Amino acid sequence: MGNPVGWFEIYVDDMPRAKKFYEAVLDETLTPLTDPTEDQAQMWAFSSDMDTYGASGALVKMAGFTPGRNSTLVYFACDDCAHEEARVEQAGGCIERSKMSIGEYGFCTLALDTEGNMFGLHSHQ
Repeated sequence: MGNPVGWFEIYVDDMPRAKKFYEAVLDETLTPLTDPTEDQAQMWAFSSDMDTYGASGALVKMAGFTPGRNSTLVYFACDDCAHEEARVEQAGGCIERSKMSIGEYGFCTLALDTEGNMFGLHSHQ
């Protein structure tokens, strides 16, 4: 079957602020992505490798789509989510629920980004 999620988008109001936040928390550099629909959306993509677990996605600023009201929760894979959790508040976000055990499935953290979007961090340690 492959990965159940083919793509994700996190809608934002302030692209420079959101880009800076995710780059700081995840310790990676987002890359510019051309809007395939030519709707003039600003898009910055997370790193991806189609041969490994997970799906990639992008931060998106587009007219008619506002952050904070969607019921989808994205979890970012980490070696130890405590490391990324420690960077959330320094980057301007806040922790909703600190690293917690989810039994045999590992650990997760729930946080809010600078745009008011909730996201998760997941690790097996």
